[in-house]
Amino acid sequence: MATARQTFVTVLLYSLCCVTFAVILRTTDKDVWANEFESIELSCLIESISTNNPRIEWKKIKNGVPSYVYFQNKISGDLENRALLKEPANLLILNVSRSDSAMYRCEVAAIDDQKPFDEILISLAVRVKPVVPRCSVPNSVTAGSSTELRCMESEGYPLSHYQWFRNNEELPEDPKTSIRFYNSSYVTNAETGSLKFRIVRKEDAGEYYCQARNDAGYAKCSPQLMEVYDFDIGMMLLKIVAGVIAFILLTVGLCVAQKHGYCSCRDHTENDYKVPQYDSGKDCVSADEGHFRHKSSFVI
Repeated sequence: MATARQTFVTVLLYSLCCVTFAVILRTTDKDVWANEFESIELSCLIESISTNNPRIEWKKIKNGVPSYVYFQNKISGDLENRALLKEPANLLILNVSRSDSAMYRCEVAAIDDQKPFDEILISLAVRVKPVVPRCSVPNSVTAGSSTELRCMESEGYPLSHYQWFRNNEELPEDPKTSIRFYNSSYVTNAETGSLKFRIVRKEDAGEYYCQARNDAGYAKCSPQLMEVYDFDIGMMLLKIVAGVIAFILLTVGLCVAQKHGYCSCRDHTENDYKVPQYDSGKDCVSADEGHFRHKSSFVI
């Protein structure tokens, strides 16, 4: 009986020793999201420790490369003047930016503890609100043709999703689910911001704008008017006839001009191959004779 009691006391003391004299850390959230320009606190809670003044360090790990954030009791690196340590070991980051997205490691070392070191890893992702998207809306479209409206922005994080509006009314993903848009033949893509009309109808005319949205917020472009015109066969035929008449008049004009000699061209054979005329008063001496003849004015 005494032996069993002694064994129990030994196990209990061993357990208390292991629990008490060991650094143990925990966090409330290992995957943290924060909106840009807001503050966020990364929790590093010390559940167990015996050393009175443990060494606390924070490191930022980005692209696999670690750098100090809190070292030798002061904030350093790109968080200098923008972060502070809260008791016991929490890291408060003020005015977070997209460059703060990284892994953060809290390290606590206690030389008086049997387990003198522990660390915990926390992921921080900074959400960035979308900027005003670039919207492309055609000014005019012919009824019965196809067309595409485009919307895009590249600053938001996570990636933005897009939604189109016509006359301040949201276009449903499937037009067949709405009485107002039932006859439309468009297809939307929320990831690329595309709005395609297979066959444009007169009812599709209106003011269109696009909205980019993610978990951090949303932004929209200014409304742009898209007009839809009927396909006018009579006008097209009139333009064709006018073009034919203009061609005929131009041809007749050229023929009349040529007939009156305005466009006549001289025969090159008449000018290029005429025998040059020489003045009878001048001597015409060939090159070969020039070496052996003297002019008449030469006196011996």
